Amino acid sequence: MALTFQPMVESKPIREIAYEVLKKAIITGEIPAGERIVETDYADRLHISRTPLREALRKLERDGLVEYVMRRGVVVRAFTIDDVREIYTIRNSLEMLTLPAIIEKATKEDIDSLRERLSEMDRLQAKDDIEGLSPLARAFHWELTSICGQKRILRVIEGQDEYIRRFSAMSIRQENRRSQAHEEHHKLVDYVEAKDLERFTELTRKHIERSMENCVAALAAQRQNREI
Repeated sequence: MALTFQPMVESKPIREIAYEVLKKAIITGEIPAGERIVETDYADRLHISRTPLREALRKLERDGLVEYVMRRGVVVRAFTIDDVREIYTIRNSLEMLTLPAIIEKATKEDIDSLRERLSEMDRLQAKDDIEGLSPLARAFHWELTSICGQKRILRVIEGQDEYIRRFSAMSIRQENRRSQAHEEHHKLVDYVEAKDLERFTELTRKHIERSMENCVAALAAQRQNREI
C-alpha cells in the first residue's frame, strides 16, 4: 500500500493522534473500505506501539468506521446509505441552530468575502472543474456557518464536516445537482444580505436535503455498478 504516515511529535496523547490520522485516512478514502488494518503494519507506519493503536481502533469502531470481522481482524467499513442519512440529519439539525445568529451578525465584510469566494466558484463551475469546485464549496459553507460565532456548535459541526466533505465530493459530481447547488449558494448570500431569515432557513434546509438525496443516489449507483 502506498499510504504512509509521518512520525508524530505532538502534545496530544499518542492514541488520540493515531485516532485522528486513521480517521482522516478512512474518511478521505486513503484507506479504502474493506481494507484490513493489520496492527503490526500500522503501528510501524504510525511509529507507535500496538497498545495506543488498539485504543485508537476501539474508538474508530465506536464511530462506525471499522469493525472486527471473524478471522480477518479489523476491517474498514463501507459507508452505508443509513450512514449518509444519519450524518446529514445531524448536520442539518446543527446548522439550523446557527441561522438566526448568521442573519443577525453578518456584516458587509462577510457578504463581500462570500461573494468573492462565489466568484471563484463561478469560474470553476464554468470550466466544469469538479476537483477544484468541491473543496471551495465546502469552504464556502464553513465560512457562511462560522459567521454565527457560536463556538460550541461550530466545534460539533466541524466534527461532522469530515464526513460531509467526502459525501459532498460524491454529490457535486452529479452535473444537474452541481448547477442547481451553485445557484442556491448565490441565493443564500442574497438572503443573508437582505436579513431574510425565513427564506434563508427554508433554502438552507432544502439545500442540505437535496445534497443528501443526491449523495444517496450516487452511493446507490456505485453499489449497483459494483454488482454488475
